[in-house]
Amino acid sequence: MATPPSANEGIRAASDGDPAAVTGTVRWILRAEGAASLLVCCVFYALTGFGWGYFVLLFLVPDLSMLGYLAGPRTGSLAYNVAHTTALPMALGVAGFVLGLGPLPPLALIWAAHIGFDRMLGYGLKYKRGFGYTHLGRIGAARREPSGA
Repeated sequence: MATPPSANEGIRAASDGDPAAVTGTVRWILRAEGAASLLVCCVFYALTGFGWGYFVLLFLVPDLSMLGYLAGPRTGSLAYNVAHTTALPMALGVAGFVLGLGPLPPLALIWAAHIGFDRMLGYGLKYKRGFGYTHLGRIGAARREPSGA
């Protein structure tokens, strides 16, 4: 009889203060989901009729949230996570559609496409420990640190 998977399968356990992160197949599924989100947002953006110049111009705007790190890692992670959580562009898009505010759905699609792009590249939501500690694993200099450092 096969053993059922653990509820924590695919999650690296936190040890010595090191934030937990998804690993293995689960991580790749989340990255593929980010790629799918990027693709779907680009397709729907194309259907809006708004120019691609706006898309290019606004695509990196959510990354301005990284300026929060100037106030420290706790503030930085909060600012980054607010700007990189899909609930906000979804709400913006729905509000724009329901209220008939034409520019809001395309803006929401650009924002959501950015989030999908980041997830596809492995840039996840941040832990307060620092920019390099994400729910998708360590990035940058944090990747080279030993666990629990």
